Amino acid sequence: MIVIPRSIFKKIVDYSNSELPIEACGYLAGTGLAVKQFYPMKNADNSDEHFSFDPEEQFAVLDKSNQEGLELIAVFHSHPSTPARMSKEDIKLAQDPDIFYVIYSVKDGELRAFKVDENKGITETIIEYPERPI
Repeated sequence: MIVIPRSIFKKIVDYSNSELPIEACGYLAGTGLAVKQFYPMKNADNSDEHFSFDPEEQFAVLDKSNQEGLELIAVFHSHPSTPARMSKEDIKLAQDPDIFYVIYSVKDGELRAFKVDENKGITETIIEYPERPI
């Protein structure tokens, strides 16, 4: 399970819509399984089918999250016109079995989270949306 406050879910939705027609992307950071911060990032590929992080921006976000006492919990990206599922490319590019891969489908308005193991096996994870701040 991963815990994503409704306020951060709203930020994900708003950012995903603002980046249309390309995929939005970023990091979710927090403590344990609880997300406390959303770091929207530029899609360096500027594509509606895939994304990549700019390495300089990626390291700046990593540094900022560390300074804030947070750890990276998930890689986030949107699917502008397809369901919130791990695509073949998403699976291929998933390199860290310790973090979540969170996908928002703009088309369906659905947010889903996954883990990808070392053998590229996928497990969907429950997302909990607390009403109160965590």
